[in-house]
Amino acid sequence: MTKTNEEVRSEVRTSYAEIALGDTSCCGPSPTQLGYDATELAGLPDEAVMGLGCGNPVALAEISEGDTVLDLGSGGGIDVFLAARKAGDTGRVIGVDMTPEMLARAEANTARLGIENVEFRQGLIEDLPVEDATADLVISNCVINLAPDKAAVFAEVFRVLRPGGRMMVSDMVTDGPLPDSMKDDPEAWASCVGGAIPLTEYLDSIRAAGLIDADVLKQDGPGPVFSVAVRATRP
Repeated sequence: MTKTNEEVRSEVRTSYAEIALGDTSCCGPSPTQLGYDATELAGLPDEAVMGLGCGNPVALAEISEGDTVLDLGSGGGIDVFLAARKAGDTGRVIGVDMTPEMLARAEANTARLGIENVEFRQGLIEDLPVEDATADLVISNCVINLAPDKAAVFAEVFRVLRPGGRMMVSDMVTDGPLPDSMKDDPEAWASCVGGAIPLTEYLDSIRAAGLIDADVLKQDGPGPVFSVAVRATRP
């Protein structure tokens, strides 16, 4: 039986609440294996470096001083904090997450770091609590696959980007359709597999939202489920 979107979100939220309250990981064995450099992680609290991603979108995003950056599914805040360093005091980074326990963890990490150019908001990435044409850049790390309505996510990315703004995301995709049994398995969803869609469908959804120049910059793994780094632009 196919689960409703809200059932999927509820199960994913519960799983990530448990992760936020502990130290377990879903998607990656270690930050360095995911593409982070030890030097860039220096100074970040251990509570922010959770190993939940499938890449390092900040490293590929070409963030400039003064940029406004939006992180979809910000978790404990690792990519928000790395982006904040690059955006500088004149920039701003907003993290959005649907899980209160993750937001609490991120806020605690912000207090530990004493950073003033970041903020975290609770909300769905399919319905972002962000004004139109706000962001110069949208990033996300292994989260869009968790969303039941990916078309809505990319439509929201288009809405919140300024004209000429960019999207740079790392995510899990497949080389073909997954079995229905996996799509209905909450553990498969929470482990960043059950909600993954074929790469061709992923790119088509980006383009259908109005974004252009959708391009795969990096691919890791042979399939059937693998990670990609994808870039696109709002005209």
